[in-house]
Order: sequence, then C-alpha cells, then structure tokens
Amino acid sequence: MSEVAPDPAATPPQSVRVVNLPNALTVLRLAVVPVFAVLLLSDGGTDESQRYWATLFFALAIITDRYDGMIARRTGQVTEFGKLADPIADKALTGSALIALSVLSLVAWWVTLAILVREVGVTLLRFWVIRHGVIAASRGGKAKTVVQALAIGLYILPLDGVLASARWWVMAVALVLTIVTGVDYVYRALTLRRTSARAMRDAAARRAAGPSGGPRTDAAA
Repeated sequence: MSEVAPDPAATPPQSVRVVNLPNALTVLRLAVVPVFAVLLLSDGGTDESQRYWATLFFALAIITDRYDGMIARRTGQVTEFGKLADPIADKALTGSALIALSVLSLVAWWVTLAILVREVGVTLLRFWVIRHGVIAASRGGKAKTVVQALAIGLYILPLDGVLASARWWVMAVALVLTIVTGVDYVYRALTLRRTSARAMRDAAARRAAGPSGGPRTDAAA
C-alpha cells in the first residue's frame, strides 16, 4: 500500500517565533540607545574617552541595523514585531544621536529637525501604504543611510582640525540625500496608492462583468 503524500494546502502554515536572532538584534539596538546617549552627553560632551565609547556603541548599533533585516529575510524569520520595532529602533538611534549633538552645539538644530521630520514622515508613509504594497529601498535611500551614519559617527568622535571641517561636508551630503530621497519616497508612495486603487477597481469591474465579459445575471431570478 503506497503512502499518500500530505496535501500542502491542508497543512497549516507554521508561525514564525517572535523570539529569534533578528528580533534580538533589534531589541539590542533599542537597549543601546540610552547607554549611547548617556556616554555622549557625559560631562557636557567634554570627556573624550566617553565620546570614543559612544562612537563604539553607535557603530555596534549600526551593524545590528545592517544585519537584523538581512538575517530575517534570508532565514524566513520576518515577524510583525520586527516590522514594527526595526524602524522604531532606527529612528530612536538616529534621533537620539542628532538631538544629543545639537544639545552639545555640534550640529545645528535646523539640520536635526530637517532630518528627523523626513525620517518620521517616511515611517508614517510606510504604514500609510502598507496594505497596498512595500516600496523597496532605492539606491539613493541606501546611500543616505550610509552617509548619514558616517556623518553622525564623525560628529560623535572628538575631532578637530581638518577632520572636523571635513565632517561638515559629509553631513551636508547626508542632508541633501535625506531630503531628495524623502521627496522621492513621497512620490513613490502616492504612485503606489494610485496604481493599487486602479488595480482594485479594475478587478472589481471584471468580477462584476462575469466570466463572459457581459453584465452578471442572477440565474435564480
């Protein structure tokens, strides 16, 4: 008697565990934020050793940001918690760094506000269009993330002279990329919603027309 293969459609889908490596890295990044902020603001930012430690913690947090999403996608461990917590952890790290640097008068407040408005706005847009689809990160968006992290890291370090001047230009490039990619994201989000709404209307019209393409009739009438 041959063994009957199980029907895949009848097999219930296995849920992904919330407690996994990618989510652990995300939570670690969130936990690092207050430690990093305390180190950076220690003694009004004048303690160079603390600034170096703050740079180390910031770099570790950036590394977890690089790998948690990649691991989740490659191992099939994407969870709703991860989708929500990952952008929150990113914004918490970037926001705390920029605010602390502005408190220390290292970065102008208008630069911090411009970047934070863009980052929070894009996060809200993600939730606004999430039922219509996901907008993949563009090359400009990836470049923005790298340059922004580099600029913040250079400002955290206790630099002077030529390097202190160079970091201003890196931050300027990061600011331009932040604004340009933000505008691009708004355009793509609006386009996604518009095309998704059109597709849903077309699908509804096809269902109403019936299989033959003519108006659907009620056979029992």
